[in-house]
This record gives sequence, structure tokens and C-alpha cells, in this order.
Amino acid sequence: MTALTVSHAMVLAAGYGQRMRPLTLTRPKPLVEVAGRALIDYGFDRLRAAGLARAVVNVHYLADQIESWAARQSGPPITISDERAELLDTGGGVVKALPLLGAAPFFVINSDSFWQEQGEPALDRLRGAWDGERMDCLLLLSPLDRTVGYDGAGDFMRAADGRLVRRAAGGGEPLAYIGGYLVAPRLFAGAPQGKFSMNLLWDRAIAAGRLFGLEHRGRWLHVGDPGAIALAERALGS
Repeated sequence: MTALTVSHAMVLAAGYGQRMRPLTLTRPKPLVEVAGRALIDYGFDRLRAAGLARAVVNVHYLADQIESWAARQSGPPITISDERAELLDTGGGVVKALPLLGAAPFFVINSDSFWQEQGEPALDRLRGAWDGERMDCLLLLSPLDRTVGYDGAGDFMRAADGRLVRRAAGGGEPLAYIGGYLVAPRLFAGAPQGKFSMNLLWDRAIAAGRLFGLEHRGRWLHVGDPGAIALAERALGS
């Protein structure tokens, strides 16, 4: 199977980062620094390495600072999706940006956490594993023992064929969603307008047997609060 060509990505950068206060009282969470670099820089490195033609970055809280960051980037070219009027959450933000993302499957990544690579880059693995006949969305997931700073119980269970169910609905090892996925625009057909979470569409895809997951080979650094910064910096140095 020939790997899918992916040219566009959405970077979610609009949230308030309330758990990261007081650091986010004067800057958006994506610009909080870990080891001297903004959180968003780590994820954007992954997009550069994937050779994308364009990235769309949404903004709401302290939007001018994210726009200034975007203006300093050398590539890929960035288009801003402006949510100043209303914060649209993880699903509504993508729906608003759909006209900027093209008709082919595209990546979506969070800007406030990041992963370390091991072997083939994760975004290359996602597009290599994509099967448009079976999938509407392919999530990047991690076993809990390869996460840093994450204290949750996991989000999904993965069947042998890669299909996902919610953690409570199946047995086996729980996996955490780590802030990156590949999605076909058709998943958003009939989606609500305005603010909503991607969990709504993921549950629809689960019901249709079209939500899949790929296990990440490296570590995921979840920087959810100020105390997690030191954990992430130690992980980067190890």
C-alpha cells in the first residue's frame, strides 16, 4: 500500500491553559517554555520534518502572541484561523478551519504537549498506516508506561485490527491519546456548528467501526501544569 500524501495540518493553539497558571496569566500555554523552547515549537518541528505544504493554527486566548510566533516561523507557511470571537474547542475549531485544510486527509496536533520520536517519525507512520477505505480517523496513542507527566487512566482500547473503543468498553491495556491524528474531512459531515469536542465525532466513528489507532514508539511528554515542566526537561535530557 502506497503511503498517503498529506499536505496540510491543523495546530490547536487557542485554549486558555488554566491548569498552567500562573504561567499562562501573561502568555498562552503553547508559548510556555520547556528546556528553553516553546511547547508549540516541538510539535511544529514534527510538521516541518513531515514536509507539509501548509499549517493552520487557531487562536483565541492572547491571540496576538501566537500570531507573532507564527510570523517568525520559516516554514511550512502558516494560516491563522481566528477564534477571537468564540473559543470553539477541539472539534469546532477544526470545523471552522476546514475550508483552509483542503479536500484530502490532514493532520491535527495539539500545541501544548509533544512526543519524542523513536525510529520512523510518528507522522510518517500515521500516513503509512492510513487506509481510507476503512478509516475516517487514525489517532496516535501511547501505552501509559511510555508517558511522562500523565496521570490519567488512558482513553482507548485497541483491537488487533487497530480499531478503537473507549477504555471502559473493552479489556486489555489502556492507551492514552497523545495529541496527534490523521483525519479525513468526511468525518466532519453533519458536525455541529459552534463549540464542540472531537470526542463527539470520535464516538460516532467508533460506532461505525471507523476510528483506528496507532501505537507510538517513543515517549509522550504531557505538560499539563507547571510541575510537569521539570519532568519533561528531565525526560528530554535522558
